[in-house]
Amino acid sequence: MADDRTHRILTYGGEQIRVNLVPRARPGTTLRIKVHPDLTVQAVIPEGTSDADLEKALHQKTRWIWQKLRDFRAVQEHATPRAYVSGESHFYLGRRHLLKVHHQHDAPETVRMLRGRLEVSVQERQALRIQKLLELWYFARAQEVFRHRLSALLPTTLWVRTPPALKLQVMQTQWGNCSPGGTITLNPHLVKAPRDCADYVILHELCHLKEHNHGPAFWALITRVMPDWERHKARLDGMAEVMLQK
Repeated sequence: MADDRTHRILTYGGEQIRVNLVPRARPGTTLRIKVHPDLTVQAVIPEGTSDADLEKALHQKTRWIWQKLRDFRAVQEHATPRAYVSGESHFYLGRRHLLKVHHQHDAPETVRMLRGRLEVSVQERQALRIQKLLELWYFARAQEVFRHRLSALLPTTLWVRTPPALKLQVMQTQWGNCSPGGTITLNPHLVKAPRDCADYVILHELCHLKEHNHGPAFWALITRVMPDWERHKARLDGMAEVMLQK
């Protein structure tokens, strides 16, 4: 296991795997390892973690890391770059919708859902313009859906006295996060996933308002409010590459 202060190199199955080290000084942080759809691997390390504890955690997770990378690569092999042309598939709330592009030089540029299709009207048939219109549509839909789901889920989280601030931000490796000040940030791409998966992410962040790290108390709390969270998390992880695809 080669290493320096910024990363470790694991070897498994004849493959070398780089693990980037991310120090965290925030109180309550636990050592955790993340494998992202872009095939990067991170180890989030609390302040004061010994080299021995880090090596032990990496050793225990090496096979899991390798399997997650293999799964993400398999998804990538079937993911083709977006061309933003009619007939292409796009997702919304877990359902696949076919894109229909209308070129109307003098008409307003719009995006609408019609009979299971995503219909985009553009003045110029340019892929970048169609992409931008769809991104704006997804962002607007995400704001509406997430605010509605947050309101619907709050009664199950009795420790939340005041509805938290909610904002949207495109993120490459996260579906959501909760700031130390209690602001919940969600990735607008999450609106492409099934509603139960979005609910899992929202509940996950609401649980962080009470339990700030991923210790046993956190997982006990989320299990209490969503007993089948592992199923939804696994489903979301499995479709991450497709949902985040531009």
